[in-house]
Amino acid sequence: MIGVIGEALIDLEVAEADPGRPTAHPGGSPMNVAVTLARLETEVSFLGRLSTDPFGRLLRSHLTRSGVDLRWSVGAAEPTSLAIVSLARDGGANYSFHTHGTADWQWTPEELPEVCAFDAVHAGSLALALDPGGPVVERWLARLGESTTVSLDPNVRPALLGDRDSYRRRLERWLPFSDIVKVSDEDLAWTYPEAAPASLAREWIAAGRRLVVVTRGGEGSLVFCGGDEFAVPSRPTNMVDTVGAGDSFSGALLDWLSRHGRLRPEGLARLTGPEARSAVEFATAVAAVTCSRAGADPPRRSELPAALR
Repeated sequence: MIGVIGEALIDLEVAEADPGRPTAHPGGSPMNVAVTLARLETEVSFLGRLSTDPFGRLLRSHLTRSGVDLRWSVGAAEPTSLAIVSLARDGGANYSFHTHGTADWQWTPEELPEVCAFDAVHAGSLALALDPGGPVVERWLARLGESTTVSLDPNVRPALLGDRDSYRRRLERWLPFSDIVKVSDEDLAWTYPEAAPASLAREWIAAGRRLVVVTRGGEGSLVFCGGDEFAVPSRPTNMVDTVGAGDSFSGALLDWLSRHGRLRPEGLARLTGPEARSAVEFATAVAAVTCSRAGADPPRRSELPAALR
């Protein structure tokens, strides 16, 4: 089983063409990763703090219908977090957040399992970055040890992160316990404005990361694995919006690694460049399907072309 820890919130989408009719979709980067894995038929458990309010019940129902295990999720008294998603006519998305006092950021040590039964844990985004719960999640991840692969997607949201230098120090605490890093070029441009993405990725690989993928939207991805580095192009799609595309990419990447015996630490250590290319090509294809749909709606395995399945 793969564990995913982090936020589950409501994406309230406001389209530029019709701003008077917002639409509520289940969202949150980690939750979207968990849903992607479940729809691709990989066993996954979501560790989240789900509010008992109506939006929280909507999130719980969405996760359950997708096949996500919720045994380690917490029923929270605080309200559900909201992300206001402004959609441009070209499908691009900008975000603002309502997070003060909401459920996702209130983790306590007692709410997290003492013994980890996961092959891998995926983390990142806001639940790892925001106080008071972020440091609790960080310490839990750091204690997982060498028997569990840790996958990290920073998924940077500058409007909520405050001081750039403080956030960068946090990120640099997370990297030593992370084996897989998926990061966008936009994340890196904000966090390290003076550094080239490829140079950062090489540094992270040299410091012990097993796989680093830098996504670049329509320009595809840069992949770094051991001594190999290469580009994987994007796939054409009938673009609706980009909401959840990066999250479905992360979920599909983990799905491929799991199915090919390259997710657990001992398997990931043997990952080759050609295997990493195949994994990223699969993740790119799944993300392209997500972009062809409104909101974060990743495909089920049965919906993929036979060659991908």
